[in-house]
Amino acid sequence: MLSLRQPVGDAMISSRIAVCLPLFATGGLFLLAADVVAAQSFPDHAIKVVVPFPAGGPTDTVARVVAQNLGADLGQSVIVENQPGAGGRIGTRAVARAAPDGYTLLLGGSNSNAVTPALYKDLDFDPIKDFAPVAAIAADSEALVVHPSVPAGTLAELVRYAMDNPGKLSSGATIGIAPHVLLELFRVRTNTKIVFIPYKGAAPAIADLLGGQIQVHVSAKSVLLPLIKSNRIRALAVLSAERWPELPDVPTMRESGFDGFPTTLWFGLLAPSGTPESVIAMLNAAVNARLNAPDTRALVNKLGLDAHALTPQEFGAVLSDSFKLWQKVTEEAGVKLE
Repeated sequence: MLSLRQPVGDAMISSRIAVCLPLFATGGLFLLAADVVAAQSFPDHAIKVVVPFPAGGPTDTVARVVAQNLGADLGQSVIVENQPGAGGRIGTRAVARAAPDGYTLLLGGSNSNAVTPALYKDLDFDPIKDFAPVAAIAADSEALVVHPSVPAGTLAELVRYAMDNPGKLSSGATIGIAPHVLLELFRVRTNTKIVFIPYKGAAPAIADLLGGQIQVHVSAKSVLLPLIKSNRIRALAVLSAERWPELPDVPTMRESGFDGFPTTLWFGLLAPSGTPESVIAMLNAAVNARLNAPDTRALVNKLGLDAHALTPQEFGAVLSDSFKLWQKVTEEAGVKLE
Protein backbone atom coordinates (compact mmCIF):
# COMPACT_ATOMS: atom_id res chain seq x y z
CA MET A 1 0.00 0.00 0.00
CA LEU A 2 1.28 3.43 -0.87
CA SER A 3 2.68 5.25 2.17
CA LEU A 4 1.79 8.89 2.78
CA ARG A 5 4.57 9.29 5.30
CA GLN A 6 7.20 10.62 2.87
CA PRO A 7 7.75 14.41 3.12
CA VAL A 8 6.52 16.41 0.16
CA GLY A 9 8.43 19.48 -0.93
CA ASP A 10 6.86 22.93 -1.32
CA ALA A 11 7.21 22.76 -5.09
CA MET A 12 5.25 19.54 -5.26
CA ILE A 13 2.54 20.92 -2.97
CA SER A 14 2.20 24.20 -4.85
CA SER A 15 1.85 22.35 -8.14
CA ARG A 16 -1.20 20.56 -6.65
CA ILE A 17 0.47 17.14 -6.78
CA ALA A 18 -0.36 16.29 -10.37
CA VAL A 19 -0.18 12.54 -9.81
CA CYS A 20 -3.33 11.21 -8.13
CA LEU A 21 -3.13 8.48 -5.53
CA PRO A 22 -4.66 5.17 -6.60
CA LEU A 23 -7.55 3.82 -4.56
CA PHE A 24 -8.02 0.20 -3.61
CA ALA A 25 -11.47 -1.21 -4.22
CA THR A 26 -13.05 -4.66 -4.17
CA GLY A 27 -12.16 -6.53 -7.32
CA GLY A 28 -9.07 -4.55 -8.20
CA LEU A 29 -7.40 -1.18 -8.38
CA PHE A 30 -9.51 1.71 -9.76
CA LEU A 31 -8.71 5.35 -10.36
CA LEU A 32 -11.98 7.20 -9.86
CA ALA A 33 -12.75 10.06 -12.24
CA ALA A 34 -14.13 12.26 -9.46
CA ASP A 35 -10.93 11.81 -7.50
CA VAL A 36 -8.87 12.83 -10.53
CA VAL A 37 -10.80 16.08 -10.89
CA ALA A 38 -10.58 16.78 -7.16
CA ALA A 39 -6.83 16.25 -7.07
CA GLN A 40 -6.17 18.42 -10.11
CA SER A 41 -8.23 21.41 -8.92
CA PHE A 42 -7.76 21.32 -5.14
CA PRO A 43 -7.48 23.81 -3.56
CA ASP A 44 -8.91 26.64 -5.66
CA HIS A 45 -10.24 28.76 -2.77
CA ALA A 46 -9.77 29.27 0.96
CA ILE A 47 -9.80 26.34 3.38
CA LYS A 48 -11.59 26.74 6.72
CA VAL A 49 -10.40 24.97 9.87
CA VAL A 50 -13.15 24.90 12.48
CA VAL A 51 -12.06 24.98 16.12
CA PRO A 52 -15.04 23.84 18.23
CA PHE A 53 -13.83 25.74 21.30
CA PRO A 54 -13.20 29.41 22.17
CA ALA A 55 -10.02 31.22 21.19
CA GLY A 56 -7.09 30.91 23.54
CA GLY A 57 -7.51 27.26 24.51
CA PRO A 58 -5.29 24.29 23.60
CA THR A 59 -7.22 23.32 20.46
CA ASP A 60 -7.19 26.88 19.18
CA THR A 61 -3.46 27.17 19.86
CA VAL A 62 -2.69 24.04 17.84
CA ALA A 63 -4.91 25.17 14.95
CA ARG A 64 -3.14 28.51 14.60
CA VAL A 65 0.31 26.93 14.71
CA VAL A 66 -0.53 24.79 11.69
CA ALA A 67 -2.57 27.38 9.78
CA GLN A 68 0.19 29.95 10.13
CA ASN A 69 2.19 28.58 7.19
CA LEU A 70 -0.01 25.88 5.70
CA GLY A 71 -1.85 28.39 3.54
CA ALA A 72 1.35 29.45 1.83
CA ASP A 73 2.25 25.81 1.22
CA LEU A 74 -1.11 25.09 -0.41
CA GLY A 75 -1.34 28.34 -2.33
CA GLN A 76 -4.65 29.33 -0.67
CA SER A 77 -5.67 30.96 2.60
CA VAL A 78 -6.25 28.69 5.59
CA ILE A 79 -8.72 30.39 7.92
CA VAL A 80 -9.21 29.35 11.56
CA GLU A 81 -12.81 29.82 12.67
CA ASN A 82 -13.89 29.33 16.29
CA GLN A 83 -17.36 27.78 16.66
CA PRO A 84 -17.59 27.09 20.40
CA GLY A 85 -20.50 25.76 22.39
CA ALA A 86 -21.99 22.59 23.88
CA GLY A 87 -18.62 21.14 24.84
CA GLY A 88 -17.34 21.34 21.29
CA ARG A 89 -20.39 19.66 19.74
CA ILE A 90 -21.62 22.70 17.79
CA GLY A 91 -18.45 23.14 15.76
CA THR A 92 -17.94 19.41 15.39
CA ARG A 93 -21.49 18.95 14.11
CA ALA A 94 -21.04 21.81 11.62
CA VAL A 95 -18.06 20.08 10.04
CA ALA A 96 -19.81 16.69 10.03
CA ARG A 97 -22.58 18.26 7.94
CA ALA A 98 -20.30 20.28 5.66
CA ALA A 99 -19.66 19.41 2.02
CA PRO A 100 -17.07 16.59 1.79
CA ASP A 101 -14.73 18.51 -0.48
CA GLY A 102 -11.74 19.29 1.76
CA TYR A 103 -12.56 22.97 2.20
CA THR A 104 -14.06 22.61 5.69
CA LEU A 105 -11.92 20.77 8.23
CA LEU A 106 -12.18 20.08 11.95
CA LEU A 107 -9.36 20.64 14.40
CA GLY A 108 -10.35 17.60 16.38
CA GLY A 109 -8.72 14.66 18.09
CA SER A 110 -9.11 13.17 21.55
CA ASN A 111 -11.74 15.61 22.81
CA SER A 112 -14.06 15.86 19.82
CA ASN A 113 -13.62 12.37 18.41
CA ALA A 114 -12.95 10.16 21.44
CA VAL A 115 -14.23 11.78 24.64
CA THR A 116 -17.45 13.13 23.08
CA PRO A 117 -18.67 9.75 21.73
CA ALA A 118 -17.76 8.14 25.06
CA LEU A 119 -19.84 10.70 26.98
CA TYR A 120 -22.95 11.35 24.88
CA LYS A 121 -25.45 8.66 23.94
CA ASP A 122 -27.91 10.61 21.81
CA LEU A 123 -25.89 12.78 19.45
CA ASP A 124 -27.44 13.85 16.15
CA PHE A 125 -24.11 13.14 14.43
CA ASP A 126 -21.44 10.47 14.81
CA PRO A 127 -18.06 11.88 15.96
CA ILE A 128 -16.35 8.79 14.54
CA LYS A 129 -18.23 7.60 11.45
CA ASP A 130 -19.01 11.09 10.14
CA PHE A 131 -15.32 12.01 9.85
CA ALA A 132 -12.32 10.96 7.81
CA PRO A 133 -8.93 11.36 9.56
CA VAL A 134 -6.67 13.69 7.58
CA ALA A 135 -3.51 14.26 9.59
CA ALA A 136 -2.31 14.16 13.15
CA ILE A 137 -0.64 17.35 14.33
CA ALA A 138 0.58 16.96 17.87
CA ALA A 139 0.21 15.16 21.15
CA ASP A 140 -0.23 17.12 24.35
CA SER A 141 -0.43 16.17 28.01
CA GLU A 142 -2.22 17.75 30.92
CA ALA A 143 -1.60 18.79 34.49
CA LEU A 144 -3.67 19.14 37.63
CA VAL A 145 -3.10 22.64 38.98
CA VAL A 146 -4.38 24.77 41.84
CA HIS A 147 -4.65 28.45 42.66
CA PRO A 148 -1.74 29.64 44.86
CA SER A 149 -4.16 30.26 47.74
CA VAL A 150 -4.79 26.52 48.13
CA PRO A 151 -2.61 25.23 51.00
CA ALA A 152 -1.38 22.15 49.17
CA GLY A 153 1.90 21.32 47.52
CA THR A 154 1.07 17.72 46.64
CA LEU A 155 -2.00 15.73 45.63
CA ALA A 156 -2.05 14.06 49.04
CA GLU A 157 -2.19 17.47 50.72
CA LEU A 158 -4.94 18.58 48.34
CA VAL A 159 -7.01 15.50 49.18
CA ARG A 160 -6.58 16.07 52.93
CA TYR A 161 -7.55 19.73 52.62
CA ALA A 162 -10.60 18.89 50.48
CA MET A 163 -11.73 16.26 53.00
CA ASP A 164 -11.31 18.65 55.91
CA ASN A 165 -13.18 21.38 54.01
CA PRO A 166 -16.00 19.68 52.06
CA GLY A 167 -17.52 21.93 49.41
CA LYS A 168 -15.00 24.72 49.92
CA LEU A 169 -12.96 23.95 46.81
CA SER A 170 -14.30 24.40 43.29
CA SER A 171 -12.94 22.89 40.10
CA GLY A 172 -13.84 23.96 36.60
CA ALA A 173 -13.35 23.05 32.97
CA THR A 174 -15.15 22.87 29.65
CA ILE A 175 -18.04 20.49 30.14
CA GLY A 176 -17.94 17.28 28.13
CA ILE A 177 -14.24 17.09 27.31
CA ALA A 178 -11.14 15.49 28.83
CA PRO A 179 -10.46 17.95 31.72
CA HIS A 180 -14.09 17.62 32.90
CA VAL A 181 -13.87 13.83 32.96
CA LEU A 182 -10.44 13.86 34.64
CA LEU A 183 -11.57 16.22 37.39
CA GLU A 184 -14.58 14.02 38.06
CA LEU A 185 -12.41 10.92 38.04
CA PHE A 186 -10.11 12.54 40.60
CA ARG A 187 -13.10 13.44 42.78
CA VAL A 188 -14.47 9.88 42.58
CA ARG A 189 -11.09 8.28 43.27
CA THR A 190 -10.50 10.50 46.32
CA ASN A 191 -14.11 10.60 47.58
CA THR A 192 -13.84 14.36 48.03
CA LYS A 193 -16.57 16.99 47.74
CA ILE A 194 -14.98 19.34 45.21
CA VAL A 195 -17.67 21.32 43.41
CA PHE A 196 -17.47 21.21 39.59
CA ILE A 197 -18.31 24.37 37.60
CA PRO A 198 -18.87 24.01 33.83
CA TYR A 199 -17.28 26.42 31.33
CA LYS A 200 -17.62 26.99 27.58
CA GLY A 201 -13.86 26.75 27.00
CA ALA A 202 -10.44 26.42 28.60
CA ALA A 203 -9.65 30.13 28.33
CA PRO A 204 -12.52 31.37 30.56
CA ALA A 205 -11.87 28.56 33.04
CA ILE A 206 -8.21 29.51 33.31
CA ALA A 207 -9.17 33.18 33.70
CA ASP A 208 -11.33 32.26 36.70
CA LEU A 209 -8.56 30.03 38.06
CA LEU A 210 -6.14 32.95 37.94
CA GLY A 211 -8.72 35.12 39.66
CA GLY A 212 -9.38 32.56 42.39
CA GLN A 213 -13.04 31.96 41.45
CA ILE A 214 -12.15 28.29 41.05
CA GLN A 215 -9.24 26.64 42.81
CA VAL A 216 -8.64 23.35 40.97
CA HIS A 217 -8.23 22.82 37.25
CA VAL A 218 -6.94 20.37 34.65
CA SER A 219 -5.78 21.56 31.24
CA ALA A 220 -3.16 21.05 28.58
CA LYS A 221 0.55 21.70 28.88
CA SER A 222 0.49 24.05 25.90
CA VAL A 223 -1.58 26.60 27.83
CA LEU A 224 -0.64 25.87 31.46
CA LEU A 225 3.14 25.73 31.26
CA PRO A 226 3.79 29.51 31.03
CA LEU A 227 1.42 30.13 33.96
CA ILE A 228 3.09 27.46 36.08
CA LYS A 229 6.59 28.72 35.34
CA SER A 230 5.56 32.28 36.26
CA ASN A 231 4.13 30.98 39.58
CA ARG A 232 0.64 32.24 38.81
CA ILE A 233 -0.70 28.72 39.41
CA ARG A 234 0.80 25.66 41.10
CA ALA A 235 1.14 22.25 39.45
CA LEU A 236 0.58 19.30 41.76
CA ALA A 237 0.91 16.51 39.19
CA VAL A 238 1.28 16.01 35.45
CA LEU A 239 -0.93 13.59 33.53
CA SER A 240 1.79 12.13 31.34
CA ALA A 241 3.79 8.93 31.28
CA GLU A 242 6.95 10.78 32.34
CA ARG A 243 7.64 14.02 34.17
CA TRP A 244 7.71 17.14 32.05
CA PRO A 245 11.32 18.15 31.33
CA GLU A 246 10.36 21.75 32.07
CA LEU A 247 9.02 20.79 35.54
CA PRO A 248 11.31 18.02 36.76
CA ASP A 249 10.16 18.39 40.38
CA VAL A 250 6.47 17.87 39.63
CA PRO A 251 5.51 14.17 39.84
CA THR A 252 3.23 12.29 37.47
CA MET A 253 -0.22 11.16 38.58
CA ARG A 254 1.06 7.60 38.74
CA GLU A 255 3.96 8.62 40.98
CA SER A 256 1.42 10.39 43.18
CA GLY A 257 -0.56 7.18 43.64
CA PHE A 258 -3.17 7.63 40.90
CA ASP A 259 -2.87 5.11 38.10
CA GLY A 260 -5.14 4.72 35.08
CA PHE A 261 -5.38 8.38 34.06
CA PRO A 262 -4.98 8.96 30.28
CA THR A 263 -1.55 10.38 29.53
CA THR A 264 -1.95 11.87 26.04
CA LEU A 265 -4.29 14.25 24.25
CA TRP A 266 -4.18 14.09 20.45
CA PHE A 267 -4.86 16.96 18.06
CA GLY A 268 -5.31 16.66 14.33
CA LEU A 269 -7.33 17.54 11.26
CA LEU A 270 -10.42 15.65 10.14
CA ALA A 271 -12.67 16.09 7.12
CA PRO A 272 -16.31 15.18 6.60
CA SER A 273 -16.75 11.53 5.71
CA GLY A 274 -16.81 11.06 1.94
CA THR A 275 -14.06 13.56 1.20
CA PRO A 276 -12.07 12.27 -1.83
CA GLU A 277 -9.04 10.26 -0.77
CA SER A 278 -6.84 12.20 -3.17
CA VAL A 279 -7.75 15.44 -1.38
CA ILE A 280 -7.10 13.85 2.01
CA ALA A 281 -3.74 12.58 0.75
CA MET A 282 -2.80 16.04 -0.49
CA LEU A 283 -3.75 17.69 2.82
CA ASN A 284 -1.92 14.99 4.75
CA ALA A 285 1.23 15.53 2.70
CA ALA A 286 1.05 19.29 3.19
CA VAL A 287 0.53 19.06 6.96
CA ASN A 288 3.31 16.50 7.38
CA ALA A 289 5.70 18.59 5.31
CA ARG A 290 4.87 21.59 7.49
CA LEU A 291 5.35 19.57 10.70
CA ASN A 292 8.73 18.39 9.44
CA ALA A 293 9.86 21.94 8.69
CA PRO A 294 12.39 23.12 11.31
CA ASP A 295 10.58 26.40 12.04
CA THR A 296 7.22 24.73 12.68
CA ARG A 297 8.73 21.91 14.72
CA ALA A 298 10.59 24.45 16.86
CA LEU A 299 7.36 26.37 17.46
CA VAL A 300 5.47 23.20 18.35
CA ASN A 301 8.22 22.15 20.77
CA LYS A 302 8.26 25.61 22.35
CA LEU A 303 4.58 25.13 23.22
CA GLY A 304 5.44 21.86 24.94
CA LEU A 305 3.76 19.77 22.25
CA ASP A 306 5.11 16.69 20.48
CA ALA A 307 4.68 16.93 16.71
CA HIS A 308 3.54 13.72 14.98
CA ALA A 309 3.47 13.28 11.21
CA LEU A 310 1.19 10.26 10.64
CA THR A 311 -0.72 8.82 7.72
CA PRO A 312 -4.53 9.18 7.80
CA GLN A 313 -4.76 5.49 8.62
CA GLU A 314 -2.35 5.79 11.54
CA PHE A 315 -4.18 8.82 12.90
CA GLY A 316 -7.46 6.92 12.62
CA ALA A 317 -6.00 4.03 14.62
CA VAL A 318 -4.83 6.46 17.32
CA LEU A 319 -8.33 7.91 17.63
CA SER A 320 -9.88 4.44 17.78
CA ASP A 321 -7.59 3.41 20.64
CA SER A 322 -8.24 6.73 22.36
CA PHE A 323 -12.00 6.20 22.18
CA LYS A 324 -11.73 2.78 23.84
CA LEU A 325 -9.62 4.25 26.66
CA TRP A 326 -12.01 7.15 27.28
CA GLN A 327 -14.96 4.78 27.37
CA LYS A 328 -13.40 3.07 30.39
CA VAL A 329 -12.46 6.36 32.07
CA THR A 330 -15.89 7.95 31.68
CA GLU A 331 -17.57 4.84 33.07
CA GLU A 332 -15.37 4.89 36.17
CA ALA A 333 -15.88 8.64 36.63
CA GLY A 334 -19.63 8.15 36.29
CA VAL A 335 -19.94 10.96 33.73
CA LYS A 336 -22.74 10.62 31.18
CA LEU A 337 -24.28 13.59 29.42
CA GLU A 338 -27.47 14.12 27.43
